[in-house]
Amino acid sequence: MPGKVLIAGASGLVGTACVEKFARDGWDVVAVSRRRPEVVGESRMRHVPIDLRNASDCRGAAAELTDITHVVYAAVDEQPGLASGWTDPEHMKLNLAMLQNLLDPLLDAAPGIEHVSILQGTKAYGAHLHPVPVPARERSPRDPHENFYWLHEDYVRERSAGREWTFTIMRPVIILGPNHGVAMNLIPVIGVYAAICRELGRPFSFPGGPVIVQQAVDCRLVADALAWAATSPAAAGETFNLTNGEVFAWPSIWPAIAEAVGLPVGPDTPMSLVAFLAEHEDVWDRIVAEHGLRPIGLAQLLGESHHYADRCLAYSRVAPPQPLCVSTVKIKQAGFTETFDTEETFRYWLHELGERQVIPRVERSRSS
Repeated sequence: MPGKVLIAGASGLVGTACVEKFARDGWDVVAVSRRRPEVVGESRMRHVPIDLRNASDCRGAAAELTDITHVVYAAVDEQPGLASGWTDPEHMKLNLAMLQNLLDPLLDAAPGIEHVSILQGTKAYGAHLHPVPVPARERSPRDPHENFYWLHEDYVRERSAGREWTFTIMRPVIILGPNHGVAMNLIPVIGVYAAICRELGRPFSFPGGPVIVQQAVDCRLVADALAWAATSPAAAGETFNLTNGEVFAWPSIWPAIAEAVGLPVGPDTPMSLVAFLAEHEDVWDRIVAEHGLRPIGLAQLLGESHHYADRCLAYSRVAPPQPLCVSTVKIKQAGFTETFDTEETFRYWLHELGERQVIPRVERSRSS
């Protein structure tokens, strides 16, 4: 029987997808986030607005959540510009404190907790610092660099030792979904870039740099994996890489993205999307008015995701960057075998943002 799951960071990419997935599967869902998550099908969701940086707020909320059986911790604090925070010890301490602020009182208040899931990513392999093995595997020794992933992991391992509850660590790659105003989501960045190109009569040129083999994962697949891990004995105490199940290179997938936004592909034009979008904020405001879009300002829509886009598209690289590919053999052998088509992931979520009136709507072609 489904239990009662608390999803922290519920307004983010993974959190919102988890709220929808767990609710759809019949779980009682407590969504914890400062902003109410924008979800479809909220009938089984209770939103608790908590700032995880505030220990007092967390203690007060935990005292009323005595029947929680499962926790998905998908919250994260990121600094402006993203990369500077990834090596900042104070930033790491803050992310640890957020997890502790929630779990310390919750584990005391809810004796029936059975499972906790936390998230990592390819920074666990040092991908933000140096080339990593191809493929990167979960069994590799811990990369010797400071990271709040290790602080989270050590804390959860310590708290679970000798207890009845288990934990799982997921390591998704580039996550794609509909959320705007978040730290790392390429979909709204590409959608805004396409809208500005159309408005200016510019070709939809690939703005990145040298070809790099990469992987992505649909936020729906991440939610499915976390729902599987919540009750699967094979996931207890394990760490899993997570991807759509294939690799891609931007030059190969860009035509499918262009089709999704209804524009012809232009010649490659390496440039910073951070700079380009900032230079055309007035154009975006005009697009919002002309198309009757939701009144979301450019900064509010992008969050920090435009910085993430520049990094993922490798626009500033002068030499071919190293491929970044992880193995997903382990999670498949454990029993989770779901896959997604990455081209379809881009098409689906760009279309969905149009349907939600976040970007101009483009009719899906029959081939989509």
